[in-house]
Amino acid sequence: MPSYEDVRAAFPVLERYAYLNAGTNGPLPRSVVEAMIAEQLVDLADGRGGEPYFSRALDMRGEVRGKLAALFGVEPTQVALTRSTTDGCNIVLAGLDLGRDDEVVTTDVEHFGLIGPLHASGARVVTASEDGVLDAVTDRTRLIAVSHVSWVTGNSLDPAGLKAETGLPILVDGAQSAGVIPVEIGDLDYYAVSCQKWLCGPDVTGALIVNRADALPVALPSYFAQTEHEPDGSYVVREGAERFDSGWIGTPSLAGLSKALDMAPAWRFERVAEMAAKCRAALDERFEVVTKPDQAGLVTFRPTNDPTELVAKLRSEGVIVRELPGRNLIRVSCGWWTSDGDLDRLLSGLA
Repeated sequence: MPSYEDVRAAFPVLERYAYLNAGTNGPLPRSVVEAMIAEQLVDLADGRGGEPYFSRALDMRGEVRGKLAALFGVEPTQVALTRSTTDGCNIVLAGLDLGRDDEVVTTDVEHFGLIGPLHASGARVVTASEDGVLDAVTDRTRLIAVSHVSWVTGNSLDPAGLKAETGLPILVDGAQSAGVIPVEIGDLDYYAVSCQKWLCGPDVTGALIVNRADALPVALPSYFAQTEHEPDGSYVVREGAERFDSGWIGTPSLAGLSKALDMAPAWRFERVAEMAAKCRAALDERFEVVTKPDQAGLVTFRPTNDPTELVAKLRSEGVIVRELPGRNLIRVSCGWWTSDGDLDRLLSGLA
């Protein structure tokens, strides 16, 4: 098992910055970039065509699918490869074919990557507070769509509890939970994630876990939706969630994501919890913290001066955090690579 020192050394960006913004994009490990470059050089020398190339790429897709399945405790047949969390949300909502007579309950602290597709679905969207989702559910509700961890507050919205209480289909935005806290899919119907955040994978990589693939029609078919097709476009649907794969992923990205999934240490969740707790306690002494205790890796607080200026000041001092525009909030992302020194630099910059 790698030591903390070994893990820390794997991220070159940490040599210069207190990088506290994995909620947007995780730090890239050296091994991930090296794997991507190696595959890019193969493409450069050998081209991107022919049976050997496509067979290799398909094998790599299967390898990544299997590693993602292991991460979420599901079967590979339940995992679709996508480009982002938003991709997964669009795939699900298109398949559900909601209309104006259907009601979807969500919260007022969701990312546009979820609420944008909800609005476009044509359903009646009902928004509730973080703690008010159950009260907003009616006999007209066809779907609950929430984040596992809010990108705004950093609080868990307990999708498993909502599922158990209501029995309704649930679509989960897992962008701020995958790779940060243990995720058990269990009875959750649809779970969409981005792999470039806390999983530290390449850009434009993601996954969608579909509990029962046969229960969701394919409404946005890519080439992977079918095993054979006719000239008029009719086709034989592929087995499992692979039918929802959103399209081709280049071998450099697949190689990088595979490497990223390999490198996450077994102790990562405990480390995230420890560093987030330290960060929250320190900020709570000086600011209004909107993140409850014992959540995930995000800690959000309300600064006493202009957040845009403060984030820029912190960056000039080598500390990378995120302003949440229009909310007068700053968000800190504590990963399993975060050090006490990173938090000290943050607190010093906030002084």
